[in-house]
Amino acid sequence: MSEPVPQARSSTVRSALKAALRTASREEARTAKELSAAVGISEKDVAEHLAHLERSLKPEGLRLEVAPAQCLACGHVFRDRKRFTRPGACPGCRSTRIDPPAFRVCG
Repeated sequence: MSEPVPQARSSTVRSALKAALRTASREEARTAKELSAAVGISEKDVAEHLAHLERSLKPEGLRLEVAPAQCLACGHVFRDRKRFTRPGACPGCRSTRIDPPAFRVCG
């Protein structure tokens, strides 16, 4: 099998992520899966790009707002989590049914 050919971009990955996140309203914050589809990168790469984007937004007076992940079984909210990836399991009930964090740019 041949390797898939990446889509041609007119902007960088991070500027495309920034644009996708700025268009999201408070109710429409985007998950890593939605961002990967919108920008054309793998879902695993989104977290790394978001970490860098968070730092580069500060000089512009913007910030990356994160709606925390939440356990679908017991309702535990991962408020203090610093990573942008979905947690593997809930510390309260050990369930792996977790709603992933969602992101948007505001400011």
